[in-house]
This record gives sequence, structure tokens and C-alpha cells, in this order.
Amino acid sequence: MKGKILIVDDEADFRMLLKSILETDFTVTEANSGAALQKSFADVQPDVIVLDVNLRDANGLVLLPLIKKRWADSEVIVITGTGTMEMAMEAGRLGAYNFLPKPFPPGKLLADVKCALERKEQNEENTTLRRALETMSGAASPVFRSASMQQVVRTIERVAPSDVTILITGESGSGKEVIADLIYCLSPRAKKRIIKVNCAALPRELIESELFGSKKGSFTGSVADRQGLFRQAEGGTLFLDEISEMPIDTQSKLLRVLQDQEVRPVGDTVSYKTNCRIIVATNRKPEDAIKDGKLREDLFYRISAISVHLPPLRERREDILPLANSFLKRFAAQANRTLNGFTPPAVEHLVTFDWPGNVRQLQNEIQRAVLLSEGPDIQVTDLSISDIKFIPTEGQDTGFTLLEGVERNAISQMLKQTAGNKLETAKRLGIGRQTLYNKIKAYGIET
Repeated sequence: MKGKILIVDDEADFRMLLKSILETDFTVTEANSGAALQKSFADVQPDVIVLDVNLRDANGLVLLPLIKKRWADSEVIVITGTGTMEMAMEAGRLGAYNFLPKPFPPGKLLADVKCALERKEQNEENTTLRRALETMSGAASPVFRSASMQQVVRTIERVAPSDVTILITGESGSGKEVIADLIYCLSPRAKKRIIKVNCAALPRELIESELFGSKKGSFTGSVADRQGLFRQAEGGTLFLDEISEMPIDTQSKLLRVLQDQEVRPVGDTVSYKTNCRIIVATNRKPEDAIKDGKLREDLFYRISAISVHLPPLRERREDILPLANSFLKRFAAQANRTLNGFTPPAVEHLVTFDWPGNVRQLQNEIQRAVLLSEGPDIQVTDLSISDIKFIPTEGQDTGFTLLEGVERNAISQMLKQTAGNKLETAKRLGIGRQTLYNKIKAYGIET
């Protein structure tokens, strides 16, 4: 996409000249005065501003601080016909990218604008990386305090800049998509898009055409050519979530795509080169998925050059309260409410609960509490988990481990709270509906 350039000069002929120099490479708009510039503050932010010092109604150096306050990320090139060394130094002090005395060669302005645009893009990339790292690793907002998650972040920092395929494992709701987003943000491909696919949500008969594309008429209902997600993610990142729910025959075709870096649409005779970074996730243990015939062993070895495992929330309890406070701040702002925090009994419930739905369940729980609470603090009674009592199964002939018994009990009681509404139960537990169905079947829960 072209960069957006704003020319601020009160001489119409000179504006026309500058526009003729720049409009081939950039999208150019104009302002003929300081007042017109300030009116444009309500418009789309330009990438680079070419600002004349001597405007008929204002001094450009006086406007420069206003510009940097309103459009902090925009780069400003100051131009003047009466420049001095002191003026150039003042422009630099006020945040100008460069100072050009008139007259100047057209090529000089064009080169300066391109360099200013490159610096802006680099600054944006650095800001994205910094914010991602601050959010995830706790440099500014300590969301992850546990040693296990800090190790995860350190691993991601090292491998994200490469193009290696990464496998993320962890229970439903443990934050696999968040980690995929972090990898994407820290990679050189962040300038391109990330496309996310839940393999469990794609119909079996359509998954290949969704991933690889299809030719018109290649199957019933195919009324037009479909490009496919691999080609849509060209130059960017493709995140394949719940890979073990992908049909085995589709997995074999995926393996071929990953090996050959080529994709052939369904019904086509031509293959196309593909260039996208692949991130894969599953909530199953890979060894169990392979044993159960849900994941091809050869595909597993192909996608697991780097594996990142996210521990469940119950195994990193020091992360619970920071995450809860982060969610509280976000949802309170969305609801336009002022909330102080959690009462001590509420904190105790939060940090001792086992969170079978992991971070997603915690997020849903805090959002619900924010909407339903009446006072300035979140009370125990505002939490739906306060009504769930765990009944340990250790020592009983149930066939379940203690942890499985705790999870079974949490699902059973949440089903009772929702009068058997599986969609609402899955939502409150922070797990997918299909995951809930699988657990109900596995645990023999009557609904």
C-alpha cells in the first residue's frame, strides 16, 4: 500500500510541484494553511508531512509540536526558503525528521520522503514487538509470572524471527492462539496477514478446498474458483488450530504441501508455489493422538521442529491473579465501569480453583463478574465458580484420576447451573462445544 503524504504550504504552484514529484510513488493530500492543517487532524493520519515554515497564518515550527502531539507516529520534513542553522537545529529538537532549505533537487525530497517512511515503518514494527513482549513476558504488565510461561516466552523470542514450523500444545483454553499471535508479531512476516483456521470447525467435505483451493465445478456446489487459505496467507502466517481433528487423508496432503512448498487446488492440474509460515496447535497430547490414529506420525515429525507446550492454568497458579486483574481492567473499561479489584475471599476462590477451561474460562468468568457485580469490588458472590464444590475421587473405584474426577465434577455442576445447556456450559468453562461433548462422552456424564 502506498504511503500517505501531506503537503502543508500556502503557495499553490509550489504545492503542485511537490505533488508532481511525489504522487507517482505516494498518495498525496494538501493543506494550504496552518488552519487547514489543524482541520485535517480529524482525517486519516499521514505517514509523512512536508511542512513549510513560513505559512501566511502560522509558523511551521510552532505547528510542529501540535503535529507530533496529534500524530505522534508521523514523520515531518520541514522546508523553508529562509532557513538558518539555528532553525534546522530547532526543527530537529521539536521532532522533525529532516530540514530542507529551498531550493532543493526533486530527487532529494523524494529520497527523504522514502527514508522517512521506512523509519516510520521500522518504528511501528519495534513498537509492536515491544508491546507484545511487555504484555506476554511481564516487562511492563506482568501477566505471566510463572517460570514455565517465562520460559515459553524466551523460547518464542528466539525462534519467532525464523520461518521454522512451530507446534503449540496445551489443553483447550490454555492460550495457544495467544502464543501464535505473539510468534506472528515477533516475526518478519508481521507486515503481512495471519490467517487462523480451526480444523475442527471445518466440514470434512470442504476442508481441502478451504485449505488448498478448488477449481470451479470440481465438486457439487463449487460454482467458482476458490483460492484457498494457503495462497491467501502468501508472505504471511497460517495458523492451523486443532490439527489432530483434521481428517487423516487431508493430513497426508498437508504433509506434501509442507514438503514441496506447493499447493494444488482440488480439481486442478497445476500446482502453485506457496510461501507462508506455518504454526500448528493441538489440545491433544501428540503421542496419544498418534496412537489413537488422529495424527499422522510423519506429519507430526514435520511440524514439530520446534514444540512449545503451554501448562494448564492449575499448574501455574501464580499467573491466575495477574491474568484476572488484566481481564478486569479490560472488561471494566469496555463496560464503562470503575472497579477497584477483587475482595480477599474472591482472590482466594480465583487462585484455588482448578480452571478446567484454563485461561479462556478465567476470562469468561471475569467478564461475567464485571457485568453482574453491583459494588466497587468483585465479591465471591459475583463469581459463578463459588457455587462449584469439588468432590475428590481419589480412593473411589471410578476409573478416573484425581484430576479427571475434578474436571468431571466441574462439568457436571456447570451443566446443572445451566439446566443442561451445553453451549452455555462450554462458554462458561471456556472450552469449545465439541471439546465439551467429547468430555461428556469420555466421563459418562448424564445430561
